[in-house]
Amino acid sequence: MSNADIIREHYAASDRGDLAGMTAPFHPAVRWTEAAGFPYAGTYVGPDAVAANVFARIQEDWDDYTVAIDEVLDAGDAVIGVGTYSGTYKATGQFFAARVAHIWRLADGEVVAFEQFTDTELVNRAIRAG
Repeated sequence: MSNADIIREHYAASDRGDLAGMTAPFHPAVRWTEAAGFPYAGTYVGPDAVAANVFARIQEDWDDYTVAIDEVLDAGDAVIGVGTYSGTYKATGQFFAARVAHIWRLADGEVVAFEQFTDTELVNRAIRAG
């Protein structure tokens, strides 16, 4: 399985709501970085930290949150996912949609690093609305 295929499988697991499938390719010391200004900004180390500080919080805070990936670009040990985030912030009832790029770094078939790039202002407008 290519590195791009591993990331496609992660996105497919995300679409199914399969947390175990999403974190399956993560190295035990994966470094996961959410963009500055994003509600869950920071760098988290390890699959459990990512699940608790990113995936669980998104589930708690948003209705119908989706990551619709249009393209997965294979650059060998780096893979880039490009798409759109969308969802409705539960506390305000405000919908948002924002383009996103994910940069994945892999070694020996495992995700060792992830970095997110998105328009955080569009996300934060949904949070501040009301």
